Formats: sequence, structure tokens, C-alpha cells
Amino acid sequence: MRPRRTALAGALLGTLILAGCGQTGTTATPSAAPSAPTAPTASSAPASSADFPVTVEAGNGKVTLAKKPERIVSLSATHTETLFAIGAGPQVVAVDDQSNYPSEAPKTDLSGFKPNVEAIVAQKPDLVIVSNDIDQIVAELGKVNVPVLLEPAATKLDEAYEEIAEIGAATGNKAKADEVVSGMKTAMDKLAAEAPKDKKLTYYHELDQTPYAATSQTFIGQVYGLFGLTNIADKAPDQAAGYPKLSAEFVAQADPDMIFLGDVKCCGQSKDTLAKRPGWKGLSAIKNDQVIQLDDDLASRWGPRVVQLAESIGAAVAKAGAKS
Repeated sequence: MRPRRTALAGALLGTLILAGCGQTGTTATPSAAPSAPTAPTASSAPASSADFPVTVEAGNGKVTLAKKPERIVSLSATHTETLFAIGAGPQVVAVDDQSNYPSEAPKTDLSGFKPNVEAIVAQKPDLVIVSNDIDQIVAELGKVNVPVLLEPAATKLDEAYEEIAEIGAATGNKAKADEVVSGMKTAMDKLAAEAPKDKKLTYYHELDQTPYAATSQTFIGQVYGLFGLTNIADKAPDQAAGYPKLSAEFVAQADPDMIFLGDVKCCGQSKDTLAKRPGWKGLSAIKNDQVIQLDDDLASRWGPRVVQLAESIGAAVAKAGAKS
């Protein structure tokens, strides 16, 4: 039995992104060319029912599914991406209002942050997948006999891989899920092996413009760790579950070599907006043009497209290393 992961980090991160930035759910061009597993179209091969009934150990304990689910509701943008990547797209009947990828996902006004039991049940789901147990939605759906798979925000890459495998097993797409995970591991290992780690560059990853950051103890912090970078947020006085709110003075004093922005689409942040902040105009990252605008979605999700995020970071690190 695996340990149950807390949904605190996921809830906090999601709240920061939605409330702090006013995310609209619009799409933007990814910051790296796709090489991660991408979502297949609805013409994917039907899911196998040979392995049912199946029991999956999820964040809410053991979940048993008597038969292959045919009406899946996803209340997590990350898990929507996973479902389509593993070939379960044809089984998905509704996704939440933040699920903007892939484009063919049946987006609705359902919310993962303000779940409405009646609206969810109206979709007649035989499986609901969530990343947060907000308002005890797992128990509430259980009262009406709707199976729920709670897969909280991953805190490390291995947990992200594990969740994809679990969703694959729960939906009858285990083989494709294992293939996706294998491809992700291979790609991430390759990126890590190719990363220049001799420059000892420091960085600041901005979640939103207030500014909240992410430490090395978070999922995204681990991705940066693959490239040998030093996170300035690790020395913040209040770690706040891995997402400390930094002062402008703290960032200015740390003077990171690189700044990565995860608040571009939502909050309009750029090198120019950073330069207008008190004490930031002279930061090394700004003067040396080392402010990297990430795709907000890639920077806040832990599904199959994390490889694209890592590619963006890796390319930026290689460029910075060549300049230094």
C-alpha cells in the first residue's frame, strides 16, 4: 500500500493560480516544441475490459471498479490531459472549466475548486477523477454510489508517473498508460543527462505576481533540480508548504541568475513588468535577458506534458550557460 498524498499542495497551488491571476482558461503556444506524449484523438482504440473488476490504491484509499467506466468526469485539468494521453478520451463525457487541453475535451462549467454534487451527478458518471477533496466531494459522491478516484497534486516525478499508471488501470487503458510513463521517463532522463550542471546558476520561479514562488520541495522544484539549478526560494523565511510568498526585497537581494515566469497568460508578466517592480530593474536576470516566459498550463500541471516544461527549462539553462 502506498502512502496517501496530501492534497494541500495542489489546493494551494490551484488557489494561487486562479485567485491570484484570474486564469481564463485560454490556450497559448507551448514554450517548447512538443515531444512529450500528446493527446490522441477520439479515434483511439477502445479501452480493454479484460482486467475488470480492478482495485486501484488512490489518494482516497482502495477504489474498486466492477467494470470499465464509460462515462468519466474529470475535475482536474492535469488528469484530463492524462485521460486523453492514455487513450481514454472516448470514455470522457465532461471535464471541468479549467481543462483547456486537449481542445476536444468536453469542457463544461463544472468546477474542481467549487464542486457541485448535483451538477456532477447530472452527467451520469460511472467514474469521477479529482485532484482535491474540496467540500468532501469524495464522500458526497460516495453517498450516491459514484466511484471517485482522488489523485492529489504530485510532489515528485515518481508520484506523477504513479498517478498516470493508476488512471490507466482504473479506466482500462493500462498498457497505453505504461507506454506513456515509459516515454516520459526516457525523455526526462535524457534531458537531465544533457543538462550543463557546472555553472551553479540560481533561479526564481514565479507562480503569480504577488509574488508567490515554489521551493525545491515542490513538484516543479524537482523538475528544476534535474538541471542543477539553485532555488532562491529555499531560503525564504516562511516556506508555506513549499509555496512561500516572497517580498520584492528578498528577490532583489537574492539577485537570481534566471527568472522563470509561470504567470504569463494569466497575469501578463514579462521582463518589462518585472523591471517596473521596486528594486528589480538592476537584477542580473533582467539585465542579462534571462527572464523566461513559461506556458502557465505546463508550469502548473503534473501530467504527461511535464516533459515539454522540462524541455523549456533545459533550453533556457543551456542558453544561460553558454552566455556565462
